[in-house]
Amino acid sequence: MTRRGVLLFAAMCVIWGIPYLLIRVAVRELTPVTLVFARTAIAALLLLPVAALRGELRLARRHWVPLLAFTAIEITLPWLLLAHAETRLTSSLTGLLIAAVPLVGAVVTTFTGERERHGARRWTGLLVGIVGVAAIVGLDVHGLGALPLLEVGVVAVSYAIGPIVLARWLHDAPSLGVVAVSLAIAAVGYAPFAAFSPPSRLPGWKVDTSVVTLAVVCTALAFVLFFQLIAEMGPVRATVITYVNPAVAAVLGVTVLNERFTAGMAIGFALVLAGSVLATRSTPGPRRRGYRSPRATLADAAGRDTGPAGGGLRGAGSSQDPDAAAAAADLRG
Repeated sequence: MTRRGVLLFAAMCVIWGIPYLLIRVAVRELTPVTLVFARTAIAALLLLPVAALRGELRLARRHWVPLLAFTAIEITLPWLLLAHAETRLTSSLTGLLIAAVPLVGAVVTTFTGERERHGARRWTGLLVGIVGVAAIVGLDVHGLGALPLLEVGVVAVSYAIGPIVLARWLHDAPSLGVVAVSLAIAAVGYAPFAAFSPPSRLPGWKVDTSVVTLAVVCTALAFVLFFQLIAEMGPVRATVITYVNPAVAAVLGVTVLNERFTAGMAIGFALVLAGSVLATRSTPGPRRRGYRSPRATLADAAGRDTGPAGGGLRGAGSSQDPDAAAAAADLRG
């Protein structure tokens, strides 16, 4: 791995690990809808000109329906639910629960026929992961209603389905253009709701800083850096950040916000990681024709024919297990 690759990898591990902390701080003074509007609007204003300069806003007519679906599933719904859930849940707990996204992705692809062979290793991984989630929730959630947990569950399902939509119907669309337009659509959709839910008083500097950082660094800059990381390291290694992000979220929640980190969270997170690796690991065997993993999508969109990760960026992505691509779903936080 080159020095540039190491720096990009380390940056993305942190950048997509801190949104939970920033969201937790912001929702203390902003409504969830106002926060999501500000995040999507600022990020869209930054990314649209970049995508336009690169000529990546030319989307075919056939892309628009799946693009709208992708926007709703990947941004509009989960970001709002995540912000609302964090009005009750700690940032560290939320981040650890979101670590179950690869498990949800494995379940989705299993029961939607995206993969024909389901070995004992996958089912073992799913079982271990479920036990891990139960350990986190059962041992460390006291006095909380079911609603915030249900909201995080819907977020995890959305983050698992989003890459499937991307891979099956938007694989030949420019990825930066898809991201920029999706953010713009979400911002326009949230604008009227945000207009009727302004904060009762001017937010403090901590909230302002959290919103700006969330939009500029964790959204706009993050997508640009992530595509560069894929081009530098290859799509397989790049998605390893998904397993590091929740740990960063937990550490920041404990050290910055003085949140509790208990034995249940530690044990549960370890089980979720182990289960995710088992459930999403590639297994040789026939796969459904015509399916392209989200990794292949991102690799093709990066526009590089070769990459140091071994074998060329374009070809590397399409050869990977589509279930493992669910690990790349957390492109947001």
